[in-house]
Amino acid sequence: MKTEKVTGRKVTAGRANTSSSSRSKASAASRPTTSNNSHRAASLNSHADASAGSRVAASEQPCVAVIGAGRLGSALALALSQSGYRIVALVARRAARARRAARALSPRPLALDANHLDLLPDTLDLILITTPDDQIAPVAAHLAEVLAARHAQSSQQTRAQLSARRTASHGVALHASGALSSAALAPLGAQGFSLGSLHPLVSVSDPASSGVGRSLGGAFYCLEGEARALAAARRIVRALGGQSFSLNARDKALYHAAAVIASGHTVALFSLASELLARCGLSRARARAVLLPLLTSTLDNLKAHAPDEALTGTFARADLTTVRKHLAALRDAGDVQGATAVYALLGERSLEMAARHRDFDPSVVAEIALLLRRAISTSHDE
Repeated sequence: MKTEKVTGRKVTAGRANTSSSSRSKASAASRPTTSNNSHRAASLNSHADASAGSRVAASEQPCVAVIGAGRLGSALALALSQSGYRIVALVARRAARARRAARALSPRPLALDANHLDLLPDTLDLILITTPDDQIAPVAAHLAEVLAARHAQSSQQTRAQLSARRTASHGVALHASGALSSAALAPLGAQGFSLGSLHPLVSVSDPASSGVGRSLGGAFYCLEGEARALAAARRIVRALGGQSFSLNARDKALYHAAAVIASGHTVALFSLASELLARCGLSRARARAVLLPLLTSTLDNLKAHAPDEALTGTFARADLTTVRKHLAALRDAGDVQGATAVYALLGERSLEMAARHRDFDPSVVAEIALLLRRAISTSHDE
C-alpha cells in the first residue's frame, strides 16, 4: 500500500500545511522556544532534555501527545515515532510508567502522570487517548477543563477573543477504544478539537517486541468520527502501513464484540483445549505445543478459504458417533470449566455451516442437533 510521507510537513487540526524553508525558519523564530508549562514539566521529568515548547516549535513533524502508556499506547507511540510523527508527551497514571515507555522513543518525550495534564504543550496536532475504556470520558473531561482554564488565563483577552479561541480548531483528538464512539470525547469538541476513534484490529501483548511494528503495519484499523478527525486517522494508518475501514458510531459495540469473539475468545478456547489435554496426562506446556500447529493450520485454511469451506473435523463430516463420544468424554471429565456447553454451542454453529454445503442425511443432522441442544440444556441446569 502506498504510504503518505509525513516528514517535512506540519499537520495542524488534521490538515497538512506546506511552507518554504525560509517561511519555516521565520515561523520558528517568531515563536517562543520555551513556555511556563515546559519549564514546569522539565522540573518534574528529569528525562526531558529540552522543553516541550521548544521541541514543538522547532519541529515540522506532526506533534502528538499519547495519554495512556499501557501496551497499546506504548506500541502506537513507538510505531508513530518511527513513522514520522513526533511524540512530544506520554501520559500514564504514574509518571514512572510513562518514563519507562518514553525511553523507547527518540527524541524522548515528556513523561507525565495523569495529574499533570496541565503540563502538556500548548501546540499539539493530535491527542491520542489509549487508556482503558472506562477512563476515556473522564480523561477527556479533565483535559477539556485544563484547556479551558489555560485559555481563560491567557494574557488580557477580550471576551470576543476568548470566545473565538475556544471555538477555533485546536487539532484532532482520537481514542483507541473498539467499543466506544467518538462521543466519549465530547468535552474536547467544545474546546475546538475534531473528534474520532481509531482502533487497531490487532492483538498487542508486548509493546517492546520487534514484531509489534509489523503487526500494527499489517493491521486493519476501524475508524469513526468527524470528517477532519477521520482524515487525520487515515493519514496515521497510511503512515503505519495499515489499512482502514469506517463504521457508524452506533455499530462500534457490535464491531468490538466480533473482534473479541475472533481474538479473545480464540485465546480462551485455546486455554480450555489445553486444559482438556492436560487431563489426558500432558503437561500444560506440552499441551500448548501440541495444539499450536493445529491452530496455525486452521488460520492458514481461513486465509485461503471462506469459513464454510475452511471448516474441518467432526461437524464438517456430520459424524454422529464421534459427537456422542465427545459429549460422553466431557461429562466423564467433570465438564471442565463449562467445556460441554462451549462444545455444544459452537458445535451448533459448525453443524449449520457444514449442512449448507454438504449433502448430509437430514436425520443424522437432526439427531446431532438434538444431542447438542440437550447438552446445552443440561449444562445450564447444572
